[in-house]
Amino acid sequence: MISGVQTYRSIWISDVHLGTRGCKAEFLLDFLKNTESDYLYLVGDMIDGWRLKRSWYWPQAHNDVVQKLLRKARKGTKVVYVPGNHDEFARDYVDFHFGDVEVVDEAVHTMLDGRRFLVLHGDQFDGVVQYAKWLAHLGDHAYTLALGVNHWFNWARRKLGYPYWSLSAYLKHRVKNAVQFIARFEEAMADMAAKRGVEGVICGHIHHPEIRQFPEVCYANDGDWVESCSALVEHADGRLEIIYWAEARQLSLFEKMPAGADAVPV
Repeated sequence: MISGVQTYRSIWISDVHLGTRGCKAEFLLDFLKNTESDYLYLVGDMIDGWRLKRSWYWPQAHNDVVQKLLRKARKGTKVVYVPGNHDEFARDYVDFHFGDVEVVDEAVHTMLDGRRFLVLHGDQFDGVVQYAKWLAHLGDHAYTLALGVNHWFNWARRKLGYPYWSLSAYLKHRVKNAVQFIARFEEAMADMAAKRGVEGVICGHIHHPEIRQFPEVCYANDGDWVESCSALVEHADGRLEIIYWAEARQLSLFEKMPAGADAVPV
């Protein structure tokens, strides 16, 4: 179990989906309060503009996350925001600074060992989002059902003394078509990074945390804060690792979650 403030060289988080009931804002707040880093990358879909356009949902915990991020930037952490498809409105403000947070379309991060990693959300390599956005929105309904089942599944786990575990994430990654999509996405990202001449790529978007070494580049996905509650970190010695925060902290905050959960499509 992780206890005390953890210090890293770099942290990447994405797919928080503030503005939805499915967002695990309390888990993320605990993470932000108990970690420090020189660099903090917000790799897209921090705010869910799709959902907020349909109905407004913004509890205090979501506001606290924003305030905590701004406070880290004020205190010296280099915070870089790379918008995604759900917060694509922020792409209109690329190269602007908001409260010491830099907004960019993509970034290049240099690891301690000198390797350069391209940092971007990844929706540019998702054909459904790019060419059939209506289909991405249609996926809302199935995901809503999965997250609803996930709520009651975790209610039972809490009664039995077990920590939070994402049934919806497990089911999604067991479905053959989803597994094939993830593999193709990872391969496309790695191929793009190799062509760009960098040694690695870091992204979000598909809600699937992963570190995978390809022949020419390293692919890393930091996951999400709807299902996995994960972050990608670079340790002080340069090692990359995915931290599953709810598991690492043995958090039992599920009783604070609302009874329903909004869909959060990729």
